[in-house]
Amino acid sequence: MLGTVMSEVGSYSMIDPNPFWEDPEIVERFAGRPPDDRLLELLPSFHEPRRTRVLDLGCAGGRNTIVLAERGFDFSAVDASQAMVEHTIRRVSGIIGSEEAARRVTHGFMHDLQAFPADSFDLVVALGIYHSASCQAEWDKALDETARVLVTEGTLLTANFTPQSDPTGTGLLPVTGEPHLYRGFDAGPTYLLHASELDAEMARRGLRPVRDTYTVDTATDSGHRVTANSLFRNQPVV
Repeated sequence: MLGTVMSEVGSYSMIDPNPFWEDPEIVERFAGRPPDDRLLELLPSFHEPRRTRVLDLGCAGGRNTIVLAERGFDFSAVDASQAMVEHTIRRVSGIIGSEEAARRVTHGFMHDLQAFPADSFDLVVALGIYHSASCQAEWDKALDETARVLVTEGTLLTANFTPQSDPTGTGLLPVTGEPHLYRGFDAGPTYLLHASELDAEMARRGLRPVRDTYTVDTATDSGHRVTANSLFRNQPVV
C-alpha cells in the first residue's frame, strides 16, 4: 500500500473513502445498470467458467458480478466503497449463499491487491475504475497491480473516460501539479488519458491490445462523456 500519498484533491488520499460512492442513491443507480455488453460478448470465449478465475475490480453495485455468479465463474469482486460491497454481497448471496458471497466480494482498493497472489486471474474486469485515481502514483500502482495478478496471456477488459469529456458542458478544470487529473465529474477529480496514451500506459506493463481501442461519445444531461474501450492481453516481454 502506498500510504497517504496526497495531491491537490482536497482531503482525499488513496485510502480515504469517497462519500459520493457511499450514497444509497448512487449505489442503487449503478446497481440498476444492465451488465456490460462487451463483457457479455467476451464471457462465452471462456469455455470452462468454473476453471476461469475472474476479478471484478470496482464492482460497484454488482451489475457485472451477478452475471459472473450466475454463469458459474470462479470470481472475486473488490470495491473501495463499503456500501457498494454490501449491496453486491446481497445480490450474489441468492446464487452462491451469504457465506460464500462475503468471502468472494470484499472491500479493497485498485492500487492494493495484495490479498491476491501474482498470477491469480485469467480475466480482470475493470470498467470505469482506473480513472478514479486521485494522482499519478495511485494510477501507476493500480495498473502495476492489475498486471501482477493477471496470468500470462490473461485478459483485461477496461473502459476509461478521456479528456474529451465534458459532462457538465462547462469544461474540465486541470488539477495543478497532477498531469491528467481534472475536476468536472460528480464523483470528484478524475484521471483522464486519451486512448493512445492509455494504450501506451498498458504497454509499459506488458498489456497488449487484443483489438484497437476505440472511443464512445455519450450524452449527459448538459454535456457528454467520452470513454476509451479497450481489451488487453498480458504478454510481458521475457
